Amino acid sequence: MKKALPIGVDNFEKMIREDYFYIDKTLLIRELLDLKGEVNLFTRSRRFGKTLNMSMLRYFFEDTGDAEKNAGNRELFRGLKIMEAGDAYVQQMGMYPVINLTLKSAKQNSYETAYYMIKAEIASEFDRHRDIVERGKEQLTLKEYEQYLEIADEKADEKLVRGALKLFCRCMFRIMGKKTVILIDEYDVPLENAYFRGFYGEMVDFIRALFESGLKTNEYLQFAVITGCLRISRESIFTGLNHLNIISVLDKRYSEHFGFTEAEVREMMIYYEVENCFPMMKEWYDGYTFGNTEVYNPWSVINYMYALAADSKAFPRPYWINTSSNDIIKDMITGADRETKMQIEMLLSGGTIDIPVHEEVTYEDMRGRGENLWNFLYFTGYLTKKSEYFKESTIYLQARIPNTEVKTIYQNTILGWFKQKIAKQDFRDLYRAMEEGDADKMTEILNGQLFSTISFYDSAENFYHGFLTGILSQSQDYIVKSNRESGNGRGDICVKSPSLRGRSFILELKVSKDIDDLEADAEKALRQIYDKKYMDELRTEGYKKIDCYGISFYRKDCEVRFGRGV
Repeated sequence: MKKALPIGVDNFEKMIREDYFYIDKTLLIRELLDLKGEVNLFTRSRRFGKTLNMSMLRYFFEDTGDAEKNAGNRELFRGLKIMEAGDAYVQQMGMYPVINLTLKSAKQNSYETAYYMIKAEIASEFDRHRDIVERGKEQLTLKEYEQYLEIADEKADEKLVRGALKLFCRCMFRIMGKKTVILIDEYDVPLENAYFRGFYGEMVDFIRALFESGLKTNEYLQFAVITGCLRISRESIFTGLNHLNIISVLDKRYSEHFGFTEAEVREMMIYYEVENCFPMMKEWYDGYTFGNTEVYNPWSVINYMYALAADSKAFPRPYWINTSSNDIIKDMITGADRETKMQIEMLLSGGTIDIPVHEEVTYEDMRGRGENLWNFLYFTGYLTKKSEYFKESTIYLQARIPNTEVKTIYQNTILGWFKQKIAKQDFRDLYRAMEEGDADKMTEILNGQLFSTISFYDSAENFYHGFLTGILSQSQDYIVKSNRESGNGRGDICVKSPSLRGRSFILELKVSKDIDDLEADAEKALRQIYDKKYMDELRTEGYKKIDCYGISFYRKDCEVRFGRGV
């Protein structure tokens, strides 16, 4: 039996005790201890292993106050890389009280409910340490003890909750004589949610106060690790934290600890005996660059591995879908001006765009200047770095779409937007031209639509087929049938009246390799309808009035040719 794949498993203890396949990232501990950062902010895209790493840090560093539990935590690391890194690191095991908060569940539609979820998370961590506090309460003042229990029992008011982190650290130091390790995972989820829900300012004020209590002038802090997608500083979330160490995807330190390296992916595929699928894995899920390290998306790799373990011929899919970020892409496409559309098309064709780096991009910034939007997409994983250069005191990136998976998300978002856009338009002129055999008018209308939309040319046949089918489907008078996938002697698109006495049309599409081939390719498409007798099926159904159209496309241009049914 092979080890189970850890889909959705982000608890380190469960990962090890239940013997899931684990990519060993424990040397993150060594780097943290070597670099001695007091407050460390790791910014990485969603689902790149941040939560599992935070859980791993908790089980390594935590002194639970119980010798048996500490021994059990130590056992979790048997055989892992950190145990071979040297005594200086191993001696740090079980040395500190740890408060481990995750803010990823604060996604509610009002400030009150989102705040409550954070309050409940803090209460859960206070309650987890209740035994320590009860055993050592004589070391605390009565006020400290009562406040601790108020927070643990979810009875504290917001003012007390805002100071919870420092209170926790002070109580643990009084009882255990040790400073606290603070771990805060996905700190910016409440901010992202609040931005889209309309209570951004309130949430910023609360998160700022919470962080100040634990991270600013806290003499009881050993060190802190914070994770998120973005560095939020313009709103002063980290005001006065001169000891804040920010490790973004541009940083060459820690670069291999989040996400999978190519060697790790190959090792996994060999273990599950599907290494012959490596080229597909690389095409779809590789392509990220953290520092100078090539990185695969771990969430997508594990999900595709799960599919391959059951069927070695399984097709890849876009597993990595973050709803909020997809909304951002949708908003970007909806409001795109001509320059932005050209940049999107450049990226979708495999090209790059140059963007000046703004590491302090915020959710409010993404609706501002174009370069802020591109930075937002870069730091959330929808773009990656091909190269970087320094010019006039500014770092510039040559950014590209990382891989086929992310490109598919862009393409699906564009097609979804296009369907919504054309649903609001009146295409009676197009149908009138088609009924009258007016190929020139059809060419004019379709060219106008192509000019206003966003195209992707490396999947040109799919795009143009979807483009034309979407437009034709707006008619209430005709049935539109796409035959592209059938591959058994039918034209690309069939348009027919529900009544056999009505009109019907066969449309065949070609994608030209050059602008000068448009006319000839439209003629070829029309001739193919006759040569392959695509009209026979409509005749068999009983249609008498059948017209034919050959249509060719090249980027933003098309050409239409008309022919009567014979």
